[in-house]
Amino acid sequence: MAWLTLTAGLAAVTVPVQRGLAGPGTEAGVSLVVTLTLLALVGVHARFVLGTLARGRAGWWPAGAQARLTYVPLALFGAAWTPACGLLAGSLLLVAGRIRSVPLAVAALGCGPVLLAAPREGLVDRGWALAAPVLGLMEYALVSLVARTQWLTAARTDAIRTTVAEERRRFSRDLHDLVGHRLTVLVLKAQLIERLVEDGNATAKAEVGETLRLLRTLAGDVRSVAHGERRSSLEGELSSARALLESVGVRCEIKVACRDLPGEVADALTHALREGVTNVLRHAEASECAIQLLERDELIRLSIKNDGARPARRSGDSGQGLRNLTERVAGLGGWLEITAVRAGQFTFSVYVPQISKRVKFTNAY
Repeated sequence: MAWLTLTAGLAAVTVPVQRGLAGPGTEAGVSLVVTLTLLALVGVHARFVLGTLARGRAGWWPAGAQARLTYVPLALFGAAWTPACGLLAGSLLLVAGRIRSVPLAVAALGCGPVLLAAPREGLVDRGWALAAPVLGLMEYALVSLVARTQWLTAARTDAIRTTVAEERRRFSRDLHDLVGHRLTVLVLKAQLIERLVEDGNATAKAEVGETLRLLRTLAGDVRSVAHGERRSSLEGELSSARALLESVGVRCEIKVACRDLPGEVADALTHALREGVTNVLRHAEASECAIQLLERDELIRLSIKNDGARPARRSGDSGQGLRNLTERVAGLGGWLEITAVRAGQFTFSVYVPQISKRVKFTNAY
């Protein structure tokens, strides 16, 4: 579109110049000089306009060179060269628009009419001298429109790219937080079923049923992530955490002492609880686990404390789950605290401030 606009503007000026100078009595040498001068003028003007579109700013030296190529040839070619003032007017208007200069804009509009004061008769084509400001305004309007279109296209592309990146991040985070937890539980259930079957234990059938239920839940979680839905429930996750921990031999104690929780806080704490329980199952040989959900001074605290913690991993290796959780909690103005002691005790705490929108939360544990 930029090339089309530029070509149309150049044709509107160069065609009349060539017609005026290509008379039957024109010598071959003069025609060559006219052609070269015209090519130089067109080249300088094209570089100026395209540079303005590409870099978003106008240079002074092309405008100065174009001014010389506009007025100096008048002494040689006469009135037929007057249409070149239209190109100069357009260039100076672009510079005036970039630097917000009213005097320069006035000077640009006077590029053609100023020639009316020429002392020698026949040096200036009065019609083209008066039309030069109109040609300059037309080029300025078209080039400005193209520049704005390019800017809007780039802004839209950046917005689309940002949206896609955010959606990928959301999908990756939710997939890890929801599906990763379920897969960990399924692995533990499968190992438990294997041991029960080997021992001939009668509870193997019940564990198979629980595993099937988890598989159905996992399928629902995958669908919710794919469609961007939120299916998490803090109340249901607390019950699930107790049942899960006790099914693998971990005595679980849950204490809830808080009022109704805001929806976003409850959602973040649900993911925190899921991540904390997953870490207990993966990285500890726990026999006891205490989960507390408390509120004090408009601050909600969820803590998960367990024994049997294994030696800490390499420093800085926090895992994708903790990074995702840190991002969720930080978005609500909260933070995480992780404490490990030599006796094998490990405490995972999440602090989130209260916000306005609340959902009903019942204490049924």
